[in-house]
Amino acid sequence: MRRSRRVRAGGALLVALALPAAAPTPAYRWTNVTVGAGGYAPNIVFSPVERGLAYLRTDMGGAYRWDAQAARWLPLQDDNAESSYMGIESIAPDPVDADVVYMAAGMNAGAPAAILRSADRGRHWTVTPVPFAMGGNEPGRGLGERLAIDPRDHDHLWFGSRHDGLWQSRDAGRHWAKVAGFPYAGLGRPARRTAHGGVSFVAIDPRLGARRIWAGIADPGVAPLYRSDDGGAHWRAVAAPGLLAAKGVIDARGVLWVGYGSGIGPSEVKTGALWRYDPDGTGRDVTPPDWRDAGAEGAFFGVAVARSAPGTVAVSTIDRYRAGDSLWLSRDDGAQWDDVGKRSRRDVSATPFLLHEGKGADFGHWISGLAIDPFDAGHIAYTTGATVYATQRVPARGPVDWAPWVRGIEQTAVITLIAPTGGAPVVSGFGDLAGFVHDDLDRSPQPSFIDPYLSNTNMLDYAGRAPNVIVRSGSLYLDRPRDASLARSEDGGRHWTPLRLPPQGEPPARDDLNGEAAITVSADGATMIVAARVPQRTRDGGRSWQAVRGLPPRTRAVADKVDAATFYAVDAAAGRLLVSHDGGASFAPVATQGLPRDLSAAAPRNRESQSALVAVPGAAGELWLQVGTALFHSRDGGRHFVAANGDLAVELFGIGKGAVYVIGSRGGVRGIWRANDAGGAWSRIDDDAHRWGGRYRVIAGDPRRAGRVYVGTDGRGLFYGDPAG
Repeated sequence: MRRSRRVRAGGALLVALALPAAAPTPAYRWTNVTVGAGGYAPNIVFSPVERGLAYLRTDMGGAYRWDAQAARWLPLQDDNAESSYMGIESIAPDPVDADVVYMAAGMNAGAPAAILRSADRGRHWTVTPVPFAMGGNEPGRGLGERLAIDPRDHDHLWFGSRHDGLWQSRDAGRHWAKVAGFPYAGLGRPARRTAHGGVSFVAIDPRLGARRIWAGIADPGVAPLYRSDDGGAHWRAVAAPGLLAAKGVIDARGVLWVGYGSGIGPSEVKTGALWRYDPDGTGRDVTPPDWRDAGAEGAFFGVAVARSAPGTVAVSTIDRYRAGDSLWLSRDDGAQWDDVGKRSRRDVSATPFLLHEGKGADFGHWISGLAIDPFDAGHIAYTTGATVYATQRVPARGPVDWAPWVRGIEQTAVITLIAPTGGAPVVSGFGDLAGFVHDDLDRSPQPSFIDPYLSNTNMLDYAGRAPNVIVRSGSLYLDRPRDASLARSEDGGRHWTPLRLPPQGEPPARDDLNGEAAITVSADGATMIVAARVPQRTRDGGRSWQAVRGLPPRTRAVADKVDAATFYAVDAAAGRLLVSHDGGASFAPVATQGLPRDLSAAAPRNRESQSALVAVPGAAGELWLQVGTALFHSRDGGRHFVAANGDLAVELFGIGKGAVYVIGSRGGVRGIWRANDAGGAWSRIDDDAHRWGGRYRVIAGDPRRAGRVYVGTDGRGLFYGDPAG
């Protein structure tokens, strides 16, 4: 039997009918919110057979292909649903057929790993699971390239694994076998929270094919470089420094260039060296001398050769902490070096977020990817921990101009976001990049999350009736000093005032310096509550604080979005809903019906967890609460709840104008779902072309625009979805 229900959503009173559990799936259009790269890309690789074709691999956002005609990078794995395959260990364009490309994909040693092959430049992939583990998001991801193709038999592939020696495939990646004659078997699977470098690169002589192969080793205690002159049947160690082989590239003459380091990176690399090896195997140290003059800090993880200009080679440093990373260029086989970094300048006007630390954009950090266009020796690109830079010309004298080469790349981790009832459409909290006010979703945002600057924003909240008031909490790298981890903005996130709690406990200590304390603001913006060990409340902008009565330690308060006097909280340990009607001065349990007795699954897992309890904008007393995979709805301030998820297992949820959005699973299908009737009928609104590895972090509906939803991912950035009709 159908029955009419009155549903309050977005402040309007609607009349809706309960629909069947299955509803038609609306078509949605998904678009990245533009930042412009933003994360660590371990390497960039040009195709050796077609001008203008290049590939980029990232550590958790999949791979990209440069489309010269469209003048943008195209993501190649948005239809992939396997999280692990978004961490790319190595990438190899075919040296004969420009349409063919291979990838080694696997996030870490405990996750699935596969070799992927595409015959149409990454539009579609054939996935072959493999028995050797990978580490596309582990230490050592800037090594390589591990995957190599024989130019004389391009169905013959070689792969240097982290833990299990050297492998080969003779049928274009369909089947793999360990190379029995290779002298290093690897260290086996690593212990938890450790990583191996293993066989760090494979380089094949382009003149001879697999008759001559070089392989580098980035594990300690063994020879770092081996060579075979009989197709891999026999190998011999080659003279090398007492360091780990990090990056190896071979030029058109068969000359091998190897960057060495004391660690596998991208951090904790103290020193390094660069060596050049002639085709006969003779090697010599060609490290730029002024690198030693600057303290010999960091190592050479970027190595590139100009195939159109023999003898031209470029190298870049990683983890050169004090002097700053740089790039050197030699046009005479390493006899003389030009420190290009010293005369470089960068135009970041297209991606101003790169100024987010409050200083000018530097040359870059975590530089492990470096490439010279094989058809144009002046076109050089390198990757950093935040972007990809490129130049079209390196003159002999004068400035060298670099600009971000990132159009189409969105590779960030989104921790939290809000879609306020006024001001910018969305305000984001990112990992490593702090966060942004996105006034224009199609333009890279100006940095504004300073005072204090915090590398990660862990939570955001806004005042429901005064949306220009926004509060945030965050954390900073462990080696950086901090004075505050809480802040308040009166102008929609464009300027901030730090907030500082008084010391608590014995001995007295600040409880707000580690990013653990969530902060909440009332509907009118006048009251803020911080989830400290003794929860604190202020009504004067943080000048004075008072202890909150009845709120358990470190329990996050949730402000009603209409009634400024009302706050809510979940006491997960005691299985109670708490309510304050005096502006957060005190909380008391409310007699609740419809919730399970055990609310422990509603407790946050960590400081980045989204709140399980959400108040609906524009509707006083309307709440949604997630307990485990179940979702509950209340319209009377928490006195009565009804189950709203049906047979949908909920992971994350958010509220929009007249709708609730969920990331979850039903009938074995995981996706993004929408209900317009308080949860009675769920429609899937994503599709198989938009899966992004299933790496979802946060979801929120737009309270002002019906149908719009924002989805934050762990690696593919921030998306907004709109009904396509």
